[in-house]
Amino acid sequence: MTTTPGTASYRAYAGEDVITGEGVAVELPVASVPHRMASGAIDLLVIIGILLLAAVTFGVLTSGASQAVAATFGVVAVVVATVVVPTVVETLTRGRSLGRLIMGLRIVRDDGGPVGARHALTRALIGFVEVVAFSGVPAVIAAMIHPRGKRLGDMAAGTYAVSQRAKLPHLIAPTMPWPLAGWAAAADISALPSGLAIAIRQFLTRAGSLGPQARETLGRQLLADALTHVAPPPPAGHHPETVLTAILAERRSRDAQRLVREESLRARLLR
Repeated sequence: MTTTPGTASYRAYAGEDVITGEGVAVELPVASVPHRMASGAIDLLVIIGILLLAAVTFGVLTSGASQAVAATFGVVAVVVATVVVPTVVETLTRGRSLGRLIMGLRIVRDDGGPVGARHALTRALIGFVEVVAFSGVPAVIAAMIHPRGKRLGDMAAGTYAVSQRAKLPHLIAPTMPWPLAGWAAAADISALPSGLAIAIRQFLTRAGSLGPQARETLGRQLLADALTHVAPPPPAGHHPETVLTAILAERRSRDAQRLVREESLRARLLR
């Protein structure tokens, strides 16, 4: 993320909280390295099972095939088992896999929202290198060093693993200010960085505890930074906190709509 002039001054204020797909700031419990290793081992067994099934099927259907054909099939089978299947499963289940389901884990975006196909594909591609090619050593080392237990694939995709078995506080999601509803619905907010969204949400949550001058200064600073990633700009005359609330509320709405579309797609595929 490109650092804007005011970013450094509120970065410490943002802390490590995240925003859920509903725009709610919570401290999601990071999955421990042992739990991630256990879920990864289960998923690895699934991959091995897929490869064995593919090998047996190939042997039965194409007995006597040339070595070139067998080698090509082997490469395709490995790619499907280690990249295609994990990507599809993680996308359709919004960050789950068999191993994570058993261990009570889920992969989420850095802002706490659900992962999409791009995140899942990035994780799968890099996961093939760090987990399959190097026996998971880079993944374990990275997870032990990173404060959120991220492996290299998570760092590239902007995701991390959370434990869903811990109880989370229930906080109220932002409500769309009706004078800005039309603008927010038409605005492009997709480029808003996760770190900035986190800072905005925490500011709005804790604004009442700030002094008047600090609240005004920080609100204007956050709005200025946010508008470098939002187009078109909002109508003039609205308070910074009102505009920031509209941005987060629209973010929540779009995430909710995307989840509905993904659920509908998953339902059709599983019929």
